[in-house]
Amino acid sequence: MPLDGLRLGTGWSTSVLVQVDAYRQRLGEAPLAAIQQRLRDEAPLLLPGDPAWPPALGALQRPPLALHWQGQGRLWPQLARRQAVAVVGTRRPSLHGRSMARRLGEVLARAGWPVVSGLAEGIDAAVHRGCLEAGGAPVAVLGTPLARVYPRHHALLQGAVAEAGLLISESPPGTRVMPGHFAARNRLQVALARAVVVVECPISSGALHSASIAWQQGLPLYVVPADAGRVSAQGSNRLLSQGATPLLDPADLLAELGNGPLLPPSGPGAAASAPSPSLSPSASALDPDRRAALLRAVGAGASLEQLSLRLDQPPAELMLPLLDLELAGHLRAEAGLCWSPCSRGGSSE
Repeated sequence: MPLDGLRLGTGWSTSVLVQVDAYRQRLGEAPLAAIQQRLRDEAPLLLPGDPAWPPALGALQRPPLALHWQGQGRLWPQLARRQAVAVVGTRRPSLHGRSMARRLGEVLARAGWPVVSGLAEGIDAAVHRGCLEAGGAPVAVLGTPLARVYPRHHALLQGAVAEAGLLISESPPGTRVMPGHFAARNRLQVALARAVVVVECPISSGALHSASIAWQQGLPLYVVPADAGRVSAQGSNRLLSQGATPLLDPADLLAELGNGPLLPPSGPGAAASAPSPSLSPSASALDPDRRAALLRAVGAGASLEQLSLRLDQPPAELMLPLLDLELAGHLRAEAGLCWSPCSRGGSSE
């Protein structure tokens, strides 16, 4: 509306109209669009009404106001159509639970499914690592702002997920992290998924919240059976008695869901035998001498700062090789950006 029209319609004073005119000169005639563009320029942001906004988010009891993200934006169309699988579980699983979560991440990735989880300790971390090892597209829904790493020793894992897949958070930069934020992310994980898998969880686990939402939305819910005597599996085992589908082998999941949206046109054989090298680093790609030197420097355990001093290399140059060795099962990430050797050659969990 022209300034004269505003004057007649509102009765605003000349000084107010001068401010309005200055505002228009700065942001143009579509200030909301200009503000949204400015936010996108500062950091990737998905807003309701955007073509890539997942419609299922709007059906939630408390829809997010915006989604901050980092990584491969090409995955949003699949997530908007719920062409992903969410895998959730406890932070303190059994070895069986970790192994199954890792296999699920690997099998789903090779079949072309984006794999959604929460980047927490335990089941989340195992499924993300399995997905990365298979060259897949992990999607981590965080309970913190994007710049915050929790737990702290997941810095390399979080960076690898951002590189190969997506980090998603509804918390704006600088938001103070509260315990409820981690529970709230469960609804977002389910809203992006076609099916939900609970690997292992106790009675009090947030994974049960995810299962409840999945049931409310009519999604397939699978549960990995576990030792009935384990406290860490009492919640997930109870889901089985309530009608969830038992999942004994990750391949059984593919028999139900079929191939995912990211499977190359050449077919399932190519996807299983040739994972994309650009998405997942591999310890075999490291120079053997450099790998041996790094393992010697770690010794019984070392921090990133100590390794930088011992090897006379900048910390940034060591992070990817450390992740390579972590994914290969040679090193275990500890709190405070520290690493220690794995007692076995298998899991780095």
